[in-house]
Amino acid sequence: MKPHLVLALALPGLLFLASGLAWLAGLKAPEPLVSRLTKAAYLLCFLVFSAEAARLLFFHDPSLDLRLGDWFATAHAHFGVELLFDRLSVPLLWLASLLVGVVAAFSGRYMHRDPGFHRYFNLLNLFGFGAFLVAAAGSVELLMAGWELVGITSVLLIGFFQERPEPVGNALRVYGYYRVADIFLVASVMLGHLWFGGIEFAHLHLPENAPWPEGSWKVTTTALLLIMAACGKSSVGPFFGWLPRAMEGPTPSSAIFYGAVSVHLGAFLLLRAEPLIRASGIAVGTLVAL
Repeated sequence: MKPHLVLALALPGLLFLASGLAWLAGLKAPEPLVSRLTKAAYLLCFLVFSAEAARLLFFHDPSLDLRLGDWFATAHAHFGVELLFDRLSVPLLWLASLLVGVVAAFSGRYMHRDPGFHRYFNLLNLFGFGAFLVAAAGSVELLMAGWELVGITSVLLIGFFQERPEPVGNALRVYGYYRVADIFLVASVMLGHLWFGGIEFAHLHLPENAPWPEGSWKVTTTALLLIMAACGKSSVGPFFGWLPRAMEGPTPSSAIFYGAVSVHLGAFLLLRAEPLIRASGIAVGTLVAL
């Protein structure tokens, strides 16, 4: 158990939770305090993930697989809370903490005296937590939880200026694209449990489990579902066209979502599922064509 890693992962979510509880209690923190707390949180996350990156890259330590129990379990299936810190996840965690921190520092002045200042920072912190969860998820179902947080914050920030009809309309359009694409991700989770007992990334990348049975229609189906889910998040293939509509939100949020982190999560999902995709010639051909 590495409590500092878990704390760094959860810190943006804790900030969002604290701010939400304060709002329910009718309290509103001063703008400088909100900005400084957010910057300090991401600076701490950046330092923690930098140390973890150094451990993996320079000291050649093994990947860290943290199992924190189950968030749901029945007699036939369980959905575990599993975090994976390896050479794929840690660089994304490091980069996300750096970029969200830089955007937060810029936004403190950019959003100064805007009526939605606190709402903006709440959504930025929820996005940061979602992105961290996607990066560190050890299973596809936990990745989906972070995936949905990133999606809903994207939509709410696109429609941030809700007094105008155009941002709201574009936010609803993007929400529709996301919902359709997320059907593929949900289906991959369901079929992954039905056919393979779950898709755990640490297990997926073990040498003794590679390759997956090549040519299997079950592998092909699951791989294609994951590819389509990635296309939806990254505005590729049948889901192209929504990205320009996403620029209706505040400029800093457009930068962090669609110029930096969010739009690349689809590629990250493909890297996570690479052994599964590589085992299917149809899936590989589809990916190349897209």
